[in-house]
Amino acid sequence: MGQLNQRHILVAISGGIAAYKGAELVRLLKKQGARVRVVLSRGATEFITPLTMQALSGEPTHTELLDEAAEAGMGHIELARWADVMIIAPATADVIARLAQGRADDLLTTVALATPAPVAVAPAMNQQMWAHAATQENIQMLASRHIQIIGPDAGEQACGDVGPGRLLDPEAIVAAVNARFESRLLEGRRVVITAGPTLEAIDPVRYLSNHSSGKMGFALAGACAEAGAQVELISGPVHLDTPNRVTLHPVTSATEMCEQALALSAGADVFIGAAAVADYRPESASAEKIKKADGNPLILTLVENPDIIACVAQSSSRPYMVVGFAAETASLMDHAREKRQRKGLDMIIANDVSDPDTTFGSEQNAVHLITATEEQSLPLASKRVIAEQIVAAVAATLNR
Repeated sequence: MGQLNQRHILVAISGGIAAYKGAELVRLLKKQGARVRVVLSRGATEFITPLTMQALSGEPTHTELLDEAAEAGMGHIELARWADVMIIAPATADVIARLAQGRADDLLTTVALATPAPVAVAPAMNQQMWAHAATQENIQMLASRHIQIIGPDAGEQACGDVGPGRLLDPEAIVAAVNARFESRLLEGRRVVITAGPTLEAIDPVRYLSNHSSGKMGFALAGACAEAGAQVELISGPVHLDTPNRVTLHPVTSATEMCEQALALSAGADVFIGAAAVADYRPESASAEKIKKADGNPLILTLVENPDIIACVAQSSSRPYMVVGFAAETASLMDHAREKRQRKGLDMIIANDVSDPDTTFGSEQNAVHLITATEEQSLPLASKRVIAEQIVAAVAATLNR
């Protein structure tokens, strides 16, 4: 399937004759395994219909900025958060100019301004419009903001002119977007990640656990693998597919996870403790189901589980870099800073799990990266985008 498998790709089509190529672009992205949503500018609907794009993408087509049926009229924010990457193809001279100015006067430009995901622009216009100094200055401005410029191609145009300005073929656009996800920032590195909850048995049918879907840890594993790392993923019980090129080591209890973590992290380049490990376990688990005694309380004696990330950080074969998570409901930054120092971590990733947008099981996250020398905030985005940003920060630290 390639690097676009299960990616959330937002295709935005503006009002140029090349809009018809958007249909083929969506088809090819779907063929790569991507999930695709489509935004049509008002001009684009004159060239290609919303029904066509809905049939090809399998998702509703979005055309209006204020959609009363979407998140109480805030559908553009939902789209912006959903995307792993936004592709504007074709991008007319007008759209490029409005993007350069930071305008948000329709759905397309508003989503482009609101999304934390990478944005790619595939220009398409008359060759003279492309050559104009204003267009070239706008393109340079977008590139300086790290917006990917894909094309344009040169050749015969719909107006009869010949020259640069044609929209690249959809196959080339897909290849360019695919390539951006192969960062290889962790080429040759070995990374060990823990994810998901642990289950601490009370009896054969009951257990103690934490709220954790494992989504963040699995997103990190996928992002590390795509960056070229050899990834060992130690996970408690979850309902998630293992990312490509990741070796899964399933465990149940905190004790099992700790044993695997110490064994696999020995000599690794990076250890990331993203699991929500139960802090306590019953002192002893009953071999048979404990029967209810009406009116009488059940008393359990709990003992502390091993502090997995502290054990890894303090081991004699400590990985070069140890990264932890701090899931807090109050005094987020203070607790995270204290936890990083106390456990001897190189980096801690703090997130507020009291926020409905970033609580356990959500599709998005917003985190703070804290090291001994700097702090960085990553705004609300899909967990895949957050994972890629964390990987970039880890790679930068390793390179230093």
